[in-house]
This record gives sequence, C-alpha cells and structure tokens, in this order.
Amino acid sequence: MSYKPSRSPILKLWSRFGGSRGGRWLVSKIVCFKAPYFASIKPVFATLQPGKVEVVLNKRRSVLNHIGTVHAIAMCNAAELAGGTCLDVSLHGDFRWIPVGMTVQYLKMAKADLRAVCEVTDYQSIGEGDVVMPVRVTDANGQQVFRADITMRVSPKRS
Repeated sequence: MSYKPSRSPILKLWSRFGGSRGGRWLVSKIVCFKAPYFASIKPVFATLQPGKVEVVLNKRRSVLNHIGTVHAIAMCNAAELAGGTCLDVSLHGDFRWIPVGMTVQYLKMAKADLRAVCEVTDYQSIGEGDVVMPVRVTDANGQQVFRADITMRVSPKRS
C-alpha cells in the first residue's frame, strides 16, 4: 500500500491558520473542543506537521501540584495531545488510531513553562498494529523533565 497523506481536519486548519499566534491559539481551541479534557491544561500548538507536533503548556496555578511544580498528570495530558495529534496528522489516510497505553518517566521537577514534542521520522511506514509515539517534555531552559512512550493501536478505517 502506498502512502496517502493524512486527511486530518486539524492539518487543514493548521495550514490555514497556524501562521499566526492567534491562529495557533484558535486551532488549539478547536482541538480542545473536539477532545474537551485537553482544555484543562490550556495547550497551544507551536508546530503541527506530519512527523512532528509541539505543544506548549504554560506553568499556571491550574496545572500545579502541592509543591508548586507542574503536575505529573498535566504533563501526561500534554504528552498524549502531542503524540495523538502527531499520529493523526501523519498517519496514512486509510487508518484510524486509539491510545492503548503510556509509559512515563519523570526526570526533573517541572518548574517553568513546558514544551511537549512528538517527533517520528518514519511516519510514512506506519501501518496496522501498535505503534509507539515518543514524546519528550522540556522546560523553558531546554532541560528534559519528562518522557513518555504512548502506544497507539492503528487499524483500518471502517468503510
């Protein structure tokens, strides 16, 4: 089967509006409307293209834990958003996906704004079965604070 580019509506929105700060905010809001739980962290996409998605998570009171650092689950949420969106905009047009597992590592306390990045160079070869989407989360100083491997189950779209 030859690669067919994604028909993701998110990618179409990004190509139209992603060139401006307001447009990136708008696309982020639309994604969160479709998947409301992600809105809890108020993410903003910084990059959205096949093979690479970056999500910014600002340190704010609503995502903090009891010691004043970004909560682990907020980072999980940002990682799942980055990994899922990356797969969605990269995947062959005849497939669908759903997350089935996540392995995470908390490497450092997250004391600043964060950036969750999912990057997959061989996305054109992704087919049916389980695929792991790697996500790294770095702070404003470029230090990696969190890492996630998200297993996604890819299956053919129903006719």
